[in-house]
Amino acid sequence: MITLWGRLNSHNVKKIAWALIEMNLTFERKDIGGQFGYTPEYLAMNPNRMVPTLHDGDLTLWESNAILRYLADRYAPAFRSDDPVIRASGDKWMDWQFHYADAQRDAFLGCVRQGKDGTDAIVARSAGNAIAMMAILDAELAHRNWLSGERFGIADIPMGVYAHTYFSLPVNRPDLRHLAEWYTRLKQRPGYSSQVMIPLT
Repeated sequence: MITLWGRLNSHNVKKIAWALIEMNLTFERKDIGGQFGYTPEYLAMNPNRMVPTLHDGDLTLWESNAILRYLADRYAPAFRSDDPVIRASGDKWMDWQFHYADAQRDAFLGCVRQGKDGTDAIVARSAGNAIAMMAILDAELAHRNWLSGERFGIADIPMGVYAHTYFSLPVNRPDLRHLAEWYTRLKQRPGYSSQVMIPLT
């Protein structure tokens, strides 16, 4: 049995929970981190005081994108291209997500945790940075439907999680048509509504 440790209101935990459903893998998720705190048992597995952590047989693994790559390589190779050029391009967008998270962080914290909106200066600055980065993603999606290549794959998952947050925050956003169309396609994917499209907290 695969065990996923982490609270579902974490972007990085959402990635793995969604991926597990996409791959039709049976798993158990255990709340940890945030309002649930960290137990000595958990910190023995992951001393970083972060989530998620995946336990699968003899393997204990942390770092969300490493977990995504492991799950695809072991259980669902169709979710990751065999072509090294396409795979590298997808990996680029997976890792770029962490830069995007930094850009969006103050807007997320201000709106979701502090009850602010786009009129707040700090929120507006962060939202502007996030929009500028999403314009880069929009330009990429003008040329293809998926960040993973010709079909959906794990490279779509990291920014797919953040896309829901982007479209949910109470800030003014420009019309980024290709990004919006990709988001519409994501909402039709297995597990996206139940694991990603949950209230932001």
